[in-house]
Amino acid sequence: MKFVRFGEKGKEKPGLLKNGNIVDLRSIYPEIPDINETFFKEGWIEKLKSVTEPGIKMKTRTGAPVSNPSKIICLGKNYEEHAKEGGFETPGSPLLFNKTPNTLNGPFDHIVLPQSSGKIDWEVELAIIIGKQGKRIKQKNAFDYIAGYTIMNDVSGREAQFADSQWFRGKSFDTFAPMGPCMVTTDELDDIQNLDVTALVNGQIMQQANTRDMIFDIPFIIENISEDITLMPGDVISTGTPSGVGVFRDPPIELKADDVVECRIEKIGSIKNKCV
Repeated sequence: MKFVRFGEKGKEKPGLLKNGNIVDLRSIYPEIPDINETFFKEGWIEKLKSVTEPGIKMKTRTGAPVSNPSKIICLGKNYEEHAKEGGFETPGSPLLFNKTPNTLNGPFDHIVLPQSSGKIDWEVELAIIIGKQGKRIKQKNAFDYIAGYTIMNDVSGREAQFADSQWFRGKSFDTFAPMGPCMVTTDELDDIQNLDVTALVNGQIMQQANTRDMIFDIPFIIENISEDITLMPGDVISTGTPSGVGVFRDPPIELKADDVVECRIEKIGSIKNKCV
């Protein structure tokens, strides 16, 4: 299944995406919560497998596919070529950082360029949405804790990131985590570690790789994070970006007003965001 959240910002409703149509789930189940921790805890993914309505075409805004995650955990340098382009050694264990929930942004919403940092950059990433609470999860059980997958652009303010000598501010400006266009449930992606990943800026391909190129695969990532951090339903784990970001190009490229970034992942779709 492909889940979406649609409607005005702050008033999104849960829906199912079917062949370009949207099924308004509140029209069938008025009591259904937003796609958040409660949604997963109450087992709505399983309940909604019986929905047969074809949906309708809607001209409506689409929001991020999950609401109010307790955590957005990201990996740095999880593709070897990306580590190399920055002149870094390949990490021996996952390099973790966080983005705050204010960064969440719809798949076609604008990226708002901040006043306090220049050198704004793009990073296409496969993101995991956690489906149930877990701690000290073993690799062999990791997929049991995943609700689905989506695309995230880990937009980065490099000036702040490097000036601060830590990544919190540069990664957490408002709108800096466009996500979507939907959450694809695990049963629809039989080989998540073999998907093409692409980022384009103004129609030009900037990043192109495959999820098999990750240094740390998904089960390892989940085991590593959950050792001492409890994962909650609705949490997002973004698995790192491949080479081709703007800051390490010669000459460097930074996003400016009116630039359009498109992030694509095979079998999930694409997100497209204009900078303003």
